[in-house]
Amino acid sequence: MQEDFHYYATYCAAFLSGYSHEEAMEICYAAQFTDYCTATLLTRVKGPVSAATTQLQAEMINTPADIIGLQNITRIWSSFHFLPYDLYAKPKGKTRSYLNKYRLICKPNGELVKDTVKLAAGGSLQAAGLAMHVLADTWAHSYFAGTPSMVINNTNYYFYEIITENGEEKERKVNFRHNLTSPDDLEKGIYTNSVHQCDENTVMNLGHGRAGHLPDYSFIKYRYMPAWGEYKAVVKDNPADYFKAFRQMMYAMKFLRGEYEDFETDRYYDGLNEQNEAEINSILRKRQPSASEDWKRFGERLSGQTVEPFDIRKFEDEYMRATEEDKPGTVLGRFFTAAMAQKSMVTNRIFRSGNLLAGFSVDYNGKFRGIKDFKRLVAAGKGDRDE
Repeated sequence: MQEDFHYYATYCAAFLSGYSHEEAMEICYAAQFTDYCTATLLTRVKGPVSAATTQLQAEMINTPADIIGLQNITRIWSSFHFLPYDLYAKPKGKTRSYLNKYRLICKPNGELVKDTVKLAAGGSLQAAGLAMHVLADTWAHSYFAGTPSMVINNTNYYFYEIITENGEEKERKVNFRHNLTSPDDLEKGIYTNSVHQCDENTVMNLGHGRAGHLPDYSFIKYRYMPAWGEYKAVVKDNPADYFKAFRQMMYAMKFLRGEYEDFETDRYYDGLNEQNEAEINSILRKRQPSASEDWKRFGERLSGQTVEPFDIRKFEDEYMRATEEDKPGTVLGRFFTAAMAQKSMVTNRIFRSGNLLAGFSVDYNGKFRGIKDFKRLVAAGKGDRDE
């Protein structure tokens, strides 16, 4: 997903769930900040590098192509953008190494979604926003894994967009190119994707790179052949999926507000009035590279307040000027704590399943905050957790 949904649509969902305008702004800021909190940013503000929730292209390119580098990539992308659906899946006739990657495939309504939402319960608004980012991405990034893998994430030449004209659906061949400086041409069906490479562990085969930006467009419906499915065609209906994501965010945030006793998978808020439901679906199905302005207008109609544009540096001064004792209570400090808890939780679940693609793990205990690197895990294993 992109800013239109993670920021503006999340604001709308939060406000409709009962949060105030100010609270909804904090939630949607955290949801969008999840796509910006890199090691580079954390180094600049002197924050904990283990709180990184994403990576710059330059960071990934410079990551050593060894097991430690690959584990770091997997920890970040599987924890925040490609949450695994079933860590114990058992497709027949597969090797152990294939199974480990297959089990990291992202889909909605897995047990880790429940764990993610419950982890945010009783926590900060930043924890709620981060959880909404993770939840929403399970819908957009479904069928891809947050670890470099050609045998899982690759696609082939069979890629068709399903377009509705005059009330009837028809398929149009998707044409991919590799020029990152050229915007996608929605009218001609020309999209940018990553370069095909046979190297199993190249970042070109991370996540949905081989499908380009298509999973992040709310309006698109397409048919393609994923490598993990032995190149059998599947259909991805983003408008329907994104609408479910919106309603599931509402259900989750109402749970976080205490309106439900428990959070259950495959449940969605069904109390939207007819006008709001129609407007949401209209925004989701409109063919445009970004729906930010439409979501912004919708949110401002709902609350009667101005939804400010996302500003990545908005809370940096507060954090950098705070004392070490006060930093955890700042907006960024609360986000960093939530990020480290989420990464630790997901990495721990992967490790406990017998899968080492995200590295070794120890339980989060409030002092040892998150998974930073292998050396720190070794130190933690020796009892040095106050480092």
